[in-house]
Amino acid sequence: MTELAVTPLTLDGSTGEGGGQILRTGLALSMVTGRPLHITRIRAGRPKPGLMRQHLACVQAAVAVCGGQAEGAELNSQTLVFTPGVVRAGDYRFQIATAGSCLLVLQTVLPALMLADAPSQVELMGGTHNPMAPPFDFLERAFAPLVRRLGVGLELELKRRGFFPAGGGELVARITPTASTQQPLVPVDVLTRGPLQNAWGEALAPGISRGVAVRELQTLGQRMGWTQESGQLRQPPTRQNEGPGNALIATLEHAHITEVFCQLGERSLSAEQVAKRLVDEVRAYQRSAGALGPHLADQWMLPLALAVWRSGQTACYTCTKVTPHTETNAQTIALGLPVRVQITPVERAMHVEIAPA
Repeated sequence: MTELAVTPLTLDGSTGEGGGQILRTGLALSMVTGRPLHITRIRAGRPKPGLMRQHLACVQAAVAVCGGQAEGAELNSQTLVFTPGVVRAGDYRFQIATAGSCLLVLQTVLPALMLADAPSQVELMGGTHNPMAPPFDFLERAFAPLVRRLGVGLELELKRRGFFPAGGGELVARITPTASTQQPLVPVDVLTRGPLQNAWGEALAPGISRGVAVRELQTLGQRMGWTQESGQLRQPPTRQNEGPGNALIATLEHAHITEVFCQLGERSLSAEQVAKRLVDEVRAYQRSAGALGPHLADQWMLPLALAVWRSGQTACYTCTKVTPHTETNAQTIALGLPVRVQITPVERAMHVEIAPA
């Protein structure tokens, strides 16, 4: 056993923005390194600190994937001791109570299954379009293609959408690790977007008035110069039982990167306000020269750090901005892996370099 594996990973859950990301990243790092995890003051920065149902789902999924043990895995607990076992590839099925995010549970177990010795299939039930979590469309179009560039197979299939607060969504992730293809995990640099090849917006509004989606797309089209005739304003088919819910999504396909931005409708917001918020997000991305938007910059950091650790090669990317969430993630990763994360401002962007420590 390596020295890394026997040194416990001790994390303070109140660090930085003090949210659930520290728990999820900590569990992932514990599973891939074999280091026991001891985390205190879980989600101390949130109005309701401690483990909520969706965080417990992440812990339970980690226990299942590596045959680990968890002490303190109960509602509202602010301390967790997680002892990982050996990661096991296989078919897994996880149900997240109410509309807890499926994607955050996948984020927890994906790093370990990326490094397993055989392919896995993970079936997840819960929320697919949640506030404070990446929507399915973002993972499928923006995140998964980047993971595949590392040499890992990641295919995502949406079976049913699930909106907050009803949930009921279902998706399947198929993961083919590099070990099963006899190829090493290779880090990649993503420094530029490349030319814009396609851009479009789509409105999802299952179980609510059809007029909401129409008004959202109308406002989005007016502000972005997108039209229905050009295929840039879309209303994909949805099923009534997937709602009630509303999401307005913009996808920008560049040569080297695809970015996805999403705004969820709320009772207190008009359709026009939802569209304006989305346009503001897209415009902020367009004003910057960074390749990755703020959320993708955060999600991409751990898979890339694993590739740097395994290969011993440095890798970097540019992004529009580094959020407090991303800074906290960088600190957690540097504690869990023998890598250093350096973030520096460059012209109209931020530059993130991950190097072997």
